[in-house]
Amino acid sequence: MSPEPATLLVGALRVDFSQPVNLDEVARINPEVKAGGRSAPKDCIALQKVAVIIPFRNREEHLKYWLYYLHPILQRQQLDYGVYVINQDGEEEFNRAKLLNIGFAEALKEYDYDCFVFSDVDLIPMDDRNTYKCYSQPRHLSVSMDKFGFRLPYNQYFGGVSALSKEQFTKINGFPNNYWGWGGEDDDIYNSSRDPKNEPNPERFDRIAHTRETMNSDGLNTLSYKVLRTDKYPLYTKITVDIGSPKS
Repeated sequence: MSPEPATLLVGALRVDFSQPVNLDEVARINPEVKAGGRSAPKDCIALQKVAVIIPFRNREEHLKYWLYYLHPILQRQQLDYGVYVINQDGEEEFNRAKLLNIGFAEALKEYDYDCFVFSDVDLIPMDDRNTYKCYSQPRHLSVSMDKFGFRLPYNQYFGGVSALSKEQFTKINGFPNNYWGWGGEDDDIYNSSRDPKNEPNPERFDRIAHTRETMNSDGLNTLSYKVLRTDKYPLYTKITVDIGSPKS
């Protein structure tokens, strides 16, 4: 097993978005990261096998910064990890929850991950002691994050970055697939105004109220999508998917 990574961690980080990021250079300075964004400790067995799932559409610049900062952090945390960018094809409203479900299903086709970290592409940890791993209960990780100048909207926020084990995520049947646009599963109210296809979901509060009733009928067990293409880039795996459209 891996020793505690405390000796590798540096603590508080300086996160700077003013300088452009070149992914070729990021790959060069992270030689231990293999095709598809996979890495594992060389000299020990990692404590957890972690799939990092990023819901994505039209955020290339954000993704560059995420890869630049997160790969070194994840390696210092001595994780056996892979980075999966789940890219929503088409022009329908963004469906973060369904993309996360798809990432869970697709990552498990590649490797026996036991932990899943679901991360928005524009959240960067401010301290590398904020370990991207799973715990005995689902864990919200984005307490200490830099969201390109934004702060967490309010104290009950559970969007952003969350960690659930394979067993935990399966037990709750994943996320609901019927959240189109922001709201409910994703309380990211700041970014919504910048994407016309990411409109507020007027039904979100009603759906939250019925989550317990619908959990078993909407989630992993009803997940339907089509993989259009899978690209193994040096720093991440990009899976472009057709997720359909909202039911009328």
